Amino acid sequence: QLQASGGGLVQAGGSLKLSCVASGRPISGYPIGWFRQAPGKEREFVAAISWSGVSTNYADSVKGRFTISRDNAENTVYLQMNSLRPEDTAVYYCAAVGRNGYHSTLGHKYDYWGQGTLVTVSS
Repeated sequence: QLQASGGGLVQAGGSLKLSCVASGRPISGYPIGWFRQAPGKEREFVAAISWSGVSTNYADSVKGRFTISRDNAENTVYLQMNSLRPEDTAVYYCAAVGRNGYHSTLGHKYDYWGQGTLVTVSS
């Protein structure tokens, strides 16, 4: 089971750090992705990290602003979000691919999804 947290209200230009905590089994060995869904829009890919943490993928819209990382000892994956913009407002979800899979940009490749956390960026 995955649980995302860390969302909140922040002004444009500010920062937030989201956490995705796994319970019930170790998060190591599972690629993890972050996705978001804004009101009235489809879910979109944000960032993903390989099971080892060596490789990452980012959406073009967040490159240079967001950083995904993982701490397998803490059973947690993080999404550091800097220089936030109003268009980053959305519910953010973390998801896991099956063990030793690929850290895909495609949502349908993910097998396990957590509850989301709301990020609101005011202008």
